[in-house]
Amino acid sequence: MRDEYAGKRILVTGGTGSFGHTVTKKLLERDVAEIRVLSRDEAKQDQMRHDIDDPRVRFYVGDVRDYLSVERATRDVDYVFHAAALKQVPSCEFFPMEAVKTNVIGSENVVRAAEASGVSSLVCLSTDKAVYPVNAMGMSKAMMEKVAQSHGLNNPNAETTVSCVRYGNVMYSRGSVIPLFIRQLKAGKNLTVTNPDMTRFMMSLDNSVSLVEFAFQNALQGDLFIRKAESCTIGDLAQAVINLFQPSASVEVIGTRHAEKLSEALASREELSRAQDMGEYFRISADNRDLNYSVYVEEGDVTQTQYSDYDSHTVDRMSVSDIEGLLLTLPEIRAELALAGRAAERSR
Repeated sequence: MRDEYAGKRILVTGGTGSFGHTVTKKLLERDVAEIRVLSRDEAKQDQMRHDIDDPRVRFYVGDVRDYLSVERATRDVDYVFHAAALKQVPSCEFFPMEAVKTNVIGSENVVRAAEASGVSSLVCLSTDKAVYPVNAMGMSKAMMEKVAQSHGLNNPNAETTVSCVRYGNVMYSRGSVIPLFIRQLKAGKNLTVTNPDMTRFMMSLDNSVSLVEFAFQNALQGDLFIRKAESCTIGDLAQAVINLFQPSASVEVIGTRHAEKLSEALASREELSRAQDMGEYFRISADNRDLNYSVYVEEGDVTQTQYSDYDSHTVDRMSVSDIEGLLLTLPEIRAELALAGRAAERSR
């Protein structure tokens, strides 16, 4: 099979995060020429440098908010995976303009720099919170998607194909709830849950990388891809973690945080009305109409009423035992269980 990454230079923005770590390690299994990691955190870069220890990985200190640092990192690059973002819902509520600077303006800088440098393909990572957003983080990510899609609308002869992927909760990623649950159990505490009836889509880091690679291999200008997924309640997720690690623990409900939704949607009914079902994935093509809307005054799109949102409350929902099985596929969970087993042996 042809290796589309052979001899290529790849940039990962926000590359010291959970996705960046995972995609870098996956790419190093291929015959890549170079992987560039752009981030503003020297300490995480140093840790990642020692963890990976591969001369093909080069680290660029910079910030997507600064166009020149992005432009410098994209020179002679073939592909870009744009993962840099502010992702925490509560912090974005308190500092919405910081979310705008990173998630919107920073993304525009990445798109502009990629086009200026002749990058072949740019994939931007988005979130289910961008669908019907009610918080600043989701709104800024929705705007990021619009920035990505506007590239093709305004540049029909663009060299760089810009696409987006959208996914839900990435299990065991930095800042996600599962590592928090495990830390609480290690400290002998009960698990704190905001609302046990909340539902969320669940995806492993490996699946998030597969989604991005699928987009890279299949994207047309302005496409948005989502991976079909099952969901679970936060209460069932907490119970699955308890069953695996500390059956005597219990769940404490602390109430909904700033701007949290009861459920999340990966795609709206409006998007699904023009989506292409590709098996495990949906391709949602960009709306390529121009600003001459007089053509559409007499006719609307009657198909939109035939679809429902792809929502975590309505898709197939995992049971507690299903969640346990999914958790056990994660290397991080298996490592934590091994540590817990060794600690139990020493205490006997």
